[in-house]
Amino acid sequence: MKSNNMWLSDQYRSYRNLVFRGISVPNDVSGLLDIDPQEVAGIEHGIVQQDIEALWGHAKSLFQSGMHPMVSLCLRRGGDVLLNRSIGYADGANHTQARVASLQTPVCLFSASKAVSAMLIHKLAEDGLIDLLNPVSHYIPAFAAEGKAQITVYQLLAHRAGVPGIPDDVDIDLLFNQAAAVEQICKQPGLHSDGRVLAYHAITGGFIQAELIRVVTGKTLNEYLDEIVRKPMGMRYFRFGLEPKDQALVARNYATGLPNLGVVERQLAKILGVGVSDVVDISNSEAFLSAEIASANLYATAEEAGRFFQMLLQGGQWEGKRIFTPLTVNRATREMGKPQFDHSLIVLPMRYSAGMMLGMNPLGLYGPKTHYAYGHLGFSNILCWADPERDIAVSLLTSGKPVIGNHLPSLLKLLNGISKTCKPCIDMDYIYTQVL
Repeated sequence: MKSNNMWLSDQYRSYRNLVFRGISVPNDVSGLLDIDPQEVAGIEHGIVQQDIEALWGHAKSLFQSGMHPMVSLCLRRGGDVLLNRSIGYADGANHTQARVASLQTPVCLFSASKAVSAMLIHKLAEDGLIDLLNPVSHYIPAFAAEGKAQITVYQLLAHRAGVPGIPDDVDIDLLFNQAAAVEQICKQPGLHSDGRVLAYHAITGGFIQAELIRVVTGKTLNEYLDEIVRKPMGMRYFRFGLEPKDQALVARNYATGLPNLGVVERQLAKILGVGVSDVVDISNSEAFLSAEIASANLYATAEEAGRFFQMLLQGGQWEGKRIFTPLTVNRATREMGKPQFDHSLIVLPMRYSAGMMLGMNPLGLYGPKTHYAYGHLGFSNILCWADPERDIAVSLLTSGKPVIGNHLPSLLKLLNGISKTCKPCIDMDYIYTQVL
């Protein structure tokens, strides 16, 4: 028989889930955990295990908020995996035919995919196949239309190409037709002719990047990714879209959090092309799972995403294999201009490189005092980054898609905890001198 306190707690959670569109979380979550047995003790990197467990406690609270049916977190320091765990449901979060998630469950990275596709463009430059300062139209002549002739590849990577979205009257099925998407983007008028306006390109930039890869290599996005990153690094997933045999394993996405009304929903729809609930439905469709969308649908485990950023942290090297040169990594992660207001995201000033979202002082996307961190945010509460000052690579993957919800305190505690627990340990002036 339940005590009054337990009954009140259950009632509160039921009310909270109703208001915030959350999932029902059981009191005992032990059966929903998957922990990597090869985690390395944090003490080897100056971190006591109690602090590692505190970080995982914040991740568990993120799940227990009901906003994220699955949470997976991987933290590396000095190349060692200190924390690699998952909790929750890959599917059936309403407990009807529930499928428990594991460390091997692939998750869609959404916009965090952009960091990977951008590095592929930098690889083209490394190999002398393109020049980042050349106009996009030098490689894709049709892109010159409507005032975009002088927009460079570098500006495309830094969200300054002037085509941040597609018109409202264009069918969303365009997402699944690479050639038609490129044609549509090329014929659109640019916001400007010189790349002066920063406006986040949620979807459009990726189609042009994939077309650049096709034009100069003759390969598809996944073929080039396989050659440059996936196979050399031994990834199980880490591809745009999933092969048919793997689609049943994916973490299902869920619309959670307070309904987005008024100006919030309108702005999100402007950025994403459709409303948030529609994005979630599309992301669970077979068409999306099968497509190659450079800006939006790379699938990976948290460990694989963290492995990619660890490789960048190591100057582009992985287990003796040279994936990128140190200069390429430096070029891809170097700030482009000063922090600037983003006309798409309408948030605080953003710091971008040619392909990455950068951290900030005193507070940024990746926690407090993360000026040197680089990575990318994914819709929503997906964060993948490296912080060379702290010698860490982190990936937080989630399957709920809240904008406003009761998960925010746990998310902030996790990000703050990572920054404070993994204190700066590397002289960045020394690092940059060695790279250059």
